[in-house]
Amino acid sequence: MPLLDTPFAQLDLIRQPEQQNEPLQAFDAADEYMLNYLAAQQPPASMRVLVLNDSFGALAASLLGKVDVSSSGDSYLGFLGLEKNLQRNGRAFDAIRPIPASEPLVGPFDRVLIRVPKTLALLEEQLIRLHGQLAPGAEVIAAAMVKHLPRAAGDLLERYIGPVQASLAVKKARLLIATPEAKAPDLSPYPSTYRLDEPAIELRNHANVFCRDGLDIGTRAFLAHLPKNLGGARVADLGCGNGVLAIVSALDNPQAHYTLVDESFMAVQSAAENWRAVLGDREVIVRADDGLAGQAPQSLDVVLCNPPFHQQQVVGDFLAWRMFQQAREALVVGGALYIVGNRHLGYHSKLARLFRGVEQVAATPKFVILKARK
Repeated sequence: MPLLDTPFAQLDLIRQPEQQNEPLQAFDAADEYMLNYLAAQQPPASMRVLVLNDSFGALAASLLGKVDVSSSGDSYLGFLGLEKNLQRNGRAFDAIRPIPASEPLVGPFDRVLIRVPKTLALLEEQLIRLHGQLAPGAEVIAAAMVKHLPRAAGDLLERYIGPVQASLAVKKARLLIATPEAKAPDLSPYPSTYRLDEPAIELRNHANVFCRDGLDIGTRAFLAHLPKNLGGARVADLGCGNGVLAIVSALDNPQAHYTLVDESFMAVQSAAENWRAVLGDREVIVRADDGLAGQAPQSLDVVLCNPPFHQQQVVGDFLAWRMFQQAREALVVGGALYIVGNRHLGYHSKLARLFRGVEQVAATPKFVILKARK
């Protein structure tokens, strides 16, 4: 893999989660463009720089020791990437305090470097939170590959920060440079809410939650076929999102014990709030993690999962396959993984390579619900 080579540093970077023969880099031309732009300003070491949505730490790792850098984002895997890439390049991880997107920012910042996220609601929430956190003379610089840069990103910068200047494209990447101007604070439209009819519950969804404005059709198909009569089973909702699968399951299984895991800090925040709203002080574990990587082997009886089929803009089944492997490791012998997936993804054959028995629980024209027993 090529090195990220900028005036700040030359770094050997890896993506997260790691996979053999990784075809993709842990950085792109948008990272290089933003770092080169900042380097041309000859920033002093005292400059406070906030990095937002740094996929695997390319920006923060480059800037460490050159400026006073903070990093915030909604991806546990992103922070794991930052930690591993700092170690890989002989740098101390504790020199940067990662700030989950669910936590407030503490400025003032002289520069804000933003990788434009796939979910523009996350960008909007982050820009709203920058109000009052920018130093005099600050700049807010957003970057993306041109093919992933919607016009709405510039509109949001203009609305919440100030006038925007678009750069020329370099290596198919572009910068949007916003000059802050005095604006009244905006009330965030997040979290948003929606209601289920059966069971009759309301769910809160912070800005980066998948299907924030309504229940996705895969989960809707899954809810009617969640396992019942679980007794005191230990159940994990893997990739929990707003927690809807675990919450509905918990209502039907009052003695079961639940763990909710997601790599999105905003999803975990939403799931915890929704659990409390629906189930009060019933015991639960809710955590941000790399799937079930932190789960003890053979410590679960049931895993519920609506697996993702993309990581940021990259589409594929690598994450789902890894989640299936993690579930198998965490389940006791005789335990079961229940999933919902699009028919065309062929999860049945993939699960059959890991589990001793795979059966179809139900199907719709678009989705299948599968049970895989260890």
